[in-house]
Amino acid sequence: MENRRVLSGMRPTGKTHLGHIHGILENWRGLQDEYECFYFAADWHALTSEYKNTSVIKESLIEMFIDWLSVGIDPQRSTLFVQSWVKEHAELHLLLSMITPLGWLERNPTYKEQQEELGDKEVGTYGFLGYPVLQAADILMYKGNYVPVGKDQLPHLEITREIARRFNYLYREVFPLPEALLAEVPILMGIDGRKMSKSYNNAIYISDPEEVLEAKIGQMVTDPQRGYRKDPGDPEVCSVFSYHRIYTEPDLVREIDRECRRAGIGCRDCKNMLAKRLKEYLAPIKEKRNYYLNHRGEVEEIIRDGTERARGVARNTMGEVREAMEI
Repeated sequence: MENRRVLSGMRPTGKTHLGHIHGILENWRGLQDEYECFYFAADWHALTSEYKNTSVIKESLIEMFIDWLSVGIDPQRSTLFVQSWVKEHAELHLLLSMITPLGWLERNPTYKEQQEELGDKEVGTYGFLGYPVLQAADILMYKGNYVPVGKDQLPHLEITREIARRFNYLYREVFPLPEALLAEVPILMGIDGRKMSKSYNNAIYISDPEEVLEAKIGQMVTDPQRGYRKDPGDPEVCSVFSYHRIYTEPDLVREIDRECRRAGIGCRDCKNMLAKRLKEYLAPIKEKRNYYLNHRGEVEEIIRDGTERARGVARNTMGEVREAMEI
């Protein structure tokens, strides 16, 4: 039978926002039905940008798992674990770094983009440059056949494939070449109209109380050409309308589109409708979240069990790696 194993992770660097749900977690939830899934907290990856503020990693770790469980990541169907608790990741990262040409990392097109995006942090470090090698170790450790990625992450996955090819050529074939699982994800902008990001302080978080949620929606950018209530609007340039496409039923979306264009409704009306729909969407997630917040011991047990399962796979892989390298 074909091995259908998926590997993916998230960095624990703060609260989970709506962009994480629709960009990552909903995809993970669906993959559980078809694949053997390994999902991990990438706390070592978080150090590449947060090495001066390590407390945020520890503070975010358990709550990130709580958010995963709250949106439907099932520990009975997926292995949930912490990267740094499986020390074999560090060993494989070291060994793969010995065979990875420096030019592969320097030519990585996302390297400079990420440097610019994280311009407020000092990321001119070996660890930041070598991020794709650690990522390769994460994926190859579990012989992941598939990796759910966005198009912007394809260069990193290609480096993983090149590293696997090089290892298999130099020693013997140990690693499969992981393939991308590209998913169409809705574009969810932050409340200021830019990409939703913790660093931009423009995100709507799962943990936001209802009054904070309403206030953030009230601040959202709408059609900049619509100066007055009587002015017709253009929903295609309105962030609020892009949210309606996700959270509101299609018939009402069409009505909002029509009424906005003829000034039948104002931006405040549109925002109030969105707040109602978003609260309805988040209600079952918040209910589960509150349960796990009050049962942290259960969450910690899930993480320990998942990490032990991951560690067993990692030990077997490293045995193969050392035998192939004759070390």
